[in-house]
Amino acid sequence: MKFVLQVIKEQLMSLHLIFRLAGYEIKSTYQMHYLGIVWQFLNPAIQICAYWFVFGLGIRGGEPIGGDPFFVWLIVGIIPWFFISSSITQGSNSVYSKVGLVSKMNFPISVLPSITIAKNFYNFLMLSVVVAIILFGFHLNPGIYLIELPYYIFATVFFLFSLTILTSTISVLVRDFQTAINSVIRLLMFLTPIMWDSHKLSGSLYNILRLNPLFYLVDGFRNCLLRHKWFFEDPRLTLYFWCFTLLVLFTGAFMHLKFRDKFVDYL
Repeated sequence: MKFVLQVIKEQLMSLHLIFRLAGYEIKSTYQMHYLGIVWQFLNPAIQICAYWFVFGLGIRGGEPIGGDPFFVWLIVGIIPWFFISSSITQGSNSVYSKVGLVSKMNFPISVLPSITIAKNFYNFLMLSVVVAIILFGFHLNPGIYLIELPYYIFATVFFLFSLTILTSTISVLVRDFQTAINSVIRLLMFLTPIMWDSHKLSGSLYNILRLNPLFYLVDGFRNCLLRHKWFFEDPRLTLYFWCFTLLVLFTGAFMHLKFRDKFVDYL
């Protein structure tokens, strides 16, 4: 338990540093681009249009899902997915790519995944404003259920930190792991119901799908903004998600503290 508390304490003590470096990374990413920060909107917009055309107009023929237009249903699920997938792939490589630099400074290495998550969180917030405008344009009002949105945002950030503190450690020890992570994320994009409706699956397949913790997060944002459903209406799935996340956090914090003094030796 003490290693989890130590890792969390390092994040809390470095919050200002995390957000400052995240802001710097955002500026440096688009520093040499003519369109600059516009690419943060343009890239996801191009992907969403492609998925909407293929899955919404092509495969579904423009049919709504659960009474909601497919386009709205898609963006409510895919915007959190952009945040999740980029945070996992970049966060898993964050320690390996920068440990040589920070090992020479008074800098807690455990905050490196958090800097990546914070950087992607900025993008997520900006795209969430676009989602709010689209919901307003389609006259879709989440009503009182909007108050559970902070819960799903907190659950997403907590899960991403727990996972990346583990995967960033393993990626330093075994470089093949980073390649595997990238492949698994591409696979999970289609195994998680982001672009297709999971409720048409049979009971057993649907229950297997729910074992994926990303299902809980993506489906949760839709429950909050479109389906008007509380997270505590499915207590077993909620309990499973938090048990899984805490197990990953305990494992990740233990491995990180055990190996971080030797990270440079693995480079």
